[in-house]
Amino acid sequence: MQPDQPPPPGSMLAGWKRRWIGWRNGVIGNSRFQRWAAANPLTRTIAQRRAGGLFDLVAGFTYSQTLSAAVESGVIELLAAGPVSLADAGKRCGLSEEAAALLLRASAAIDLAQEVEPGVWMLGQQGAALRGNAGVLAMIRHHRLLYADLADPLALLRRERSSPTALSDFWTYAGEPDPAARDDCNTRAYSELMASSQAMVVEQVLAAYRFDRHRSLLDVGGGYGVFATAVAAAYPALNTGIFDLPDVLRHHAGESTPVSRQAPTLHPGDFFRDPIPTGYDCISLVRILHDHDDAPAADLLSAIHESLEHGATLLIAEPMAGTRGARKMGDAYFGLYLWAMRSGRPRRADEIGAMLNRAGFRDWRRVATDLPVITSLIVATA
Repeated sequence: MQPDQPPPPGSMLAGWKRRWIGWRNGVIGNSRFQRWAAANPLTRTIAQRRAGGLFDLVAGFTYSQTLSAAVESGVIELLAAGPVSLADAGKRCGLSEEAAALLLRASAAIDLAQEVEPGVWMLGQQGAALRGNAGVLAMIRHHRLLYADLADPLALLRRERSSPTALSDFWTYAGEPDPAARDDCNTRAYSELMASSQAMVVEQVLAAYRFDRHRSLLDVGGGYGVFATAVAAAYPALNTGIFDLPDVLRHHAGESTPVSRQAPTLHPGDFFRDPIPTGYDCISLVRILHDHDDAPAADLLSAIHESLEHGATLLIAEPMAGTRGARKMGDAYFGLYLWAMRSGRPRRADEIGAMLNRAGFRDWRRVATDLPVITSLIVATA
């Protein structure tokens, strides 16, 4: 049993766990205990922390909307240039001074901004970290679609997954089985979003895995080539290729990518309809598998296994469910995001491992990454 897995149902350990959780919940939910814990000097800090955590759950949507407003209004970019007065911030962002003060104070509460002297503002620590991350900024702007779909989350969960949503209209590759029917503008939009947000994943994978054991790498669903060309820049002797939809690869030449020994070989095609290109001893799936439901995901793994020679490698890099230290991202964020997208789901590492075994891979292992909230990594051997 892996550390992140629950004990088997019906086991003695599972029974004790259920009884312990029932007793714990009864104590924590008791109002008299809550008042005692808040008043007791020995437990007050814990009670305050838990109360703060509960309130964060209640008010968390306002934090995300504050973040969205700070990015969309230009407040983050404005404060990054240096100290700004309240009046100037309002003028530059198209807000009244009163509204600007509200936004800046709300931003300061979540560490996006900081008042360095009365009426003068600069970036806070989280704002400074955000300012340098183009991929996260792109995702924050993209989230307006997710906000629209989550306006009534229960209605979203109750509707059939075939019903259209703002996200399913955006991610047309997931919902439209016919490549000829996909909208080229949307294809470019989602490819640009994937490219802008992939640098974080590249950094994590390169820190966790050495590619000098391979001769060649094919990035399946590789879009504009951010991953493949970054790996090639770090390993100049590696030959790289990208397999993606013709509409995506048609825009590839116009995108700026890291300099490598040679440009990646472009293989236009649909990995659900066309054979996976052969001749590569390593294939990568970067944030691809979780975008698809179980049946097509299993078909893709089988097709990749068929294209690889004995002993070749498959890398799967994506956020995974049940990951210690990243459960909020893997299960809550991507659980709802992919449901709204109407395709795919976050999977635990052992679920992916079972799919790999059924597809014919001999073995698989999980490779630790520094920031599993960004991506986890599985390496499988054909």
